[in-house]
Amino acid sequence: MAVRHGDEFRVWLRQRLRHTGTTPADLADRLGLTVAPVSAWVSGRSEPQDHVKRILMDLLDGPPTAALAAGGGGTGPTLRWHHRPAHADGGREYGSPAAFAFDADLSVLAREATQNSLDERRDPARPVRVVYSLHELSGTHLESFLRAMRWDELRAHYVEAASAQQKVSRSLKAALDDLEESGSLLLLRVEDYNAAGLTGPEYRDGRYAAVVRRQLDSHKQHEVRAGGSYGLGKATLWATSRFGLVLINSTLSEPHEGRTRGRVAGRLDLPWHQVDGRSFAGPAWFGTPDTDAAHEGVSRSWWADDRTVRELHLERADEAPGTSFLIVGAHDASGDAESLQEMHDKLVRSLADGFWAAMVGGKNADALLEARVATLRNGEVLIPEERVDPHLHHPASSHAMRAYFDGDTVPTLTSAEQVARVDVPLVVPPLKGQGRGRGKGTEHRAVLLLTPAADTDVRHSRVACMRGSRMTIAEHRPRELPLGTAPFQAVLLAGYATGREGQDVEAAEAFLRASEPPEHDRWDRTEELTSLYERGALSRLKEFRAEIDKAVRALIGRRETPRGEGPEVLRDLLRLDAVAPGGRRSQSFPVVRSIQARVDDRGAWHVTVGLKLPDAMDPWVLTPVAKFDVRSGGRPAVGWAELTALDDCRVADGNLLIEAGRRTAVFSGVTDPSTHPVRGTLARLAVDLQKARGGAS
Repeated sequence: MAVRHGDEFRVWLRQRLRHTGTTPADLADRLGLTVAPVSAWVSGRSEPQDHVKRILMDLLDGPPTAALAAGGGGTGPTLRWHHRPAHADGGREYGSPAAFAFDADLSVLAREATQNSLDERRDPARPVRVVYSLHELSGTHLESFLRAMRWDELRAHYVEAASAQQKVSRSLKAALDDLEESGSLLLLRVEDYNAAGLTGPEYRDGRYAAVVRRQLDSHKQHEVRAGGSYGLGKATLWATSRFGLVLINSTLSEPHEGRTRGRVAGRLDLPWHQVDGRSFAGPAWFGTPDTDAAHEGVSRSWWADDRTVRELHLERADEAPGTSFLIVGAHDASGDAESLQEMHDKLVRSLADGFWAAMVGGKNADALLEARVATLRNGEVLIPEERVDPHLHHPASSHAMRAYFDGDTVPTLTSAEQVARVDVPLVVPPLKGQGRGRGKGTEHRAVLLLTPAADTDVRHSRVACMRGSRMTIAEHRPRELPLGTAPFQAVLLAGYATGREGQDVEAAEAFLRASEPPEHDRWDRTEELTSLYERGALSRLKEFRAEIDKAVRALIGRRETPRGEGPEVLRDLLRLDAVAPGGRRSQSFPVVRSIQARVDDRGAWHVTVGLKLPDAMDPWVLTPVAKFDVRSGGRPAVGWAELTALDDCRVADGNLLIEAGRRTAVFSGVTDPSTHPVRGTLARLAVDLQKARGGAS
């Protein structure tokens, strides 16, 4: 038997004590010693002689039953929930503020959790794999799971926490009532592979402590490239649980205590409550009691065996490093996804919308992400695992990304299959204290890609903006598009999303990251932006958006895309017949600022149009006329079922009336299917705005 020495012995001894549920006092009693030398061995202050080590290894290195035969009980590690005592100063928290930073919405969860996985990608030559698994339990399957997670220990805490009149308490009561009445529980396992895993010590700085022990700690592997920066994203895991409860199993990329596989723990976030006359702060942890004097009695993570992992529904598909988070009592608080099928579909759609660009690869760049969604009921597959395909959900945009990676872009569009590329300047202002005498700052050349929209695209004519790991930050709607602009898709790549390296890339990445709020859904004013950068930072962002709009207008102005036969979506959305009284063409006339259109199940076209109007002394009177651009013949007019004024205009006798001095207006219309010569999906819709100067009619 090899004798362990040094730190290896200390780590081994602490592991075996936790695994067998043995305290230093118990071990000292078995050896006929005082507790002082055993505590010194555990802390690493001293080591026993080799013959004592052999006795310890004989005693503790066998199966748990053998190790406990000398006086312990049970067959495995002691697991329990440790509830943090209430603050001595009387302070109370009725829930975690971090959990309220985001909505308890599956789309928000998918966005935040997947972003965190991308930030922790381990092997840059392979994508991160994320899997979202919904699993509904009932009957004996539910009883087995509740028993494994020690539900009976938690019941009293839940009952008391749910009895208050706070927001979190009311939600907890509803969750407990539903569990009792329905006899079912929904789990959602969020897991990643080829990620760093929850490495690091139990209490000191590291990934594990940042996620399990702390709030607002953003401990990222590649901080300069990270999508997240607030340390709030992980809170969406607990917010999505109706019980505020998440169980964790992590395979580490770096050993901790000599091991990498099966680091398991649980965390519960409850509001302040009292049980049996004792007050508790709210948070609780699931694990083995710590034997160190500094943290005695605190539940810490343990190295779980395969059986325990299965009972807790935390099994992992392979040995790749990463983490599985099990959300207990998962729900979608938005209310638009209640059935398992709806939740499954929403997860797929959310992953596709937020990360389609990260899932696309090409000759000169690999895909960063692979995502799947599966749904089970009591261990049986209910909805087969579905791989999220970016080319299915965002075909035109994915085509544009692949063309960029393959070097197949063009400066001017001449066919519907092409992708145009143009550089867009972003001036990064100097950091405070570094800007004197350096002008406006460093120029970064972002990349704009533009291609015709696909026939299946419901949302179009927007710019998907991204940086870093190619998560969609925002969808920017360009301003002042020319009338008659055919639908398009555009992508704006900034910072490391361009695939380049360099000082300007790093500067742009840091600048845009600082301009994002916790939701990471726009580039705008933030406290970090104004604190870090010289005056004028917000102006540089506004200039950047203006340059994006300018680049889009330049590309669509040079388009020569031929029109295909019988498309299924809007191609020529608006035509403006800007003819002034007397037959002379006005030199200044309304232009389209924004366009939205769709065809409903009845075949009716729904059109929403935003106008920008020139300054004028007289009111505008515009008559919208809907026409079908059918496959053959002329363009027959169709009737309006509805014509509605939305902003800064009104409708009278089928006309839009816009008061003098108004610079913008928005109206919507719905065509009457009974007047359609063909089905709405078989024709283009043209809307002529016949204009006449004059007063209100």
